[in-house]
Amino acid sequence: MRANQASVERTVHCSGIGLHSGVDVAMSLHPASPGDGIRVRRTDVAPGTGEIPCDLAHVVNNRLSTVLGNRHGVTVATVEHLMAALAGMGIDNAVVTLDGPEIPAMDGSAAPFVELIERAGIEEQDAPRRAIRLRKPVTVERGEACISMTPADAFSIDFRIEFDSPVIDCQEMSIALANGAFVDDIAPARTFGFVDEVDRLREAGFALGASVDNAIAIDRQRVVNSDGLRFDDEFVRHKILDCVGDLYLAGAPILARIVAVKSGHAANHDLLHAMFADEDNWAWCDIPPGTNGESVPRPVPAVG
Repeated sequence: MRANQASVERTVHCSGIGLHSGVDVAMSLHPASPGDGIRVRRTDVAPGTGEIPCDLAHVVNNRLSTVLGNRHGVTVATVEHLMAALAGMGIDNAVVTLDGPEIPAMDGSAAPFVELIERAGIEEQDAPRRAIRLRKPVTVERGEACISMTPADAFSIDFRIEFDSPVIDCQEMSIALANGAFVDDIAPARTFGFVDEVDRLREAGFALGASVDNAIAIDRQRVVNSDGLRFDDEFVRHKILDCVGDLYLAGAPILARIVAVKSGHAANHDLLHAMFADEDNWAWCDIPPGTNGESVPRPVPAVG
């Protein structure tokens, strides 16, 4: 990881349909100053009400996607793929403007957002970058899901999924996200869903924009998409992608080894809450690891 903070060099734009809302959304990624963090700004709501910091304190829903909101009741859904791309590309500070309620799905992966960042360019800023150094192991369980973190000198993930589907079955992957591994091995993995669940989800207000253009569709014993899979184990790779995006809501890279079994958005967020719940669990450190940059832990900001 680079030692200084980074933002994008110039403003870039994209557009697409929201995976769950079905709404066409135009999105722009803008430079931001050191220390600003990642923020979403809705341009389609009343002036002064649309800004939402992308951090754990602003998670308001985690059913099927990560939804952030502010004290004005303004929300933005499905932030995890964009957050994963920002994490994987080492972007600390950026403003995301959009004219709708959800980050566009693009192709259902983080690869289009990686390409957007590459098109914008990356500007290293004159401010030191910090990471969260884990001091003690933390584990949470939620139903069949279990996810833990243990102290380490770098970020890595071991992830296992199990689905009652011959297309997915059991998949497991271990990866250290360094030297371009996120861009090459994780970012292209797409979200997925089952054809026989679509009607139920749409009745509940989800998957209104889902199609084979932005998700892997599974129908009994086959993948419906004409282009097939990008990886034999694309499903577990996408779960890692989601986890990377969710954990970046901590506000900085985490130096830890993550071990997850059947984890999803809710358990990923639970892990961060459990880590922040005890100040003895973690501390700030400078990057690169090894410098003595620890300081008093910063509290998770209040919703505002």
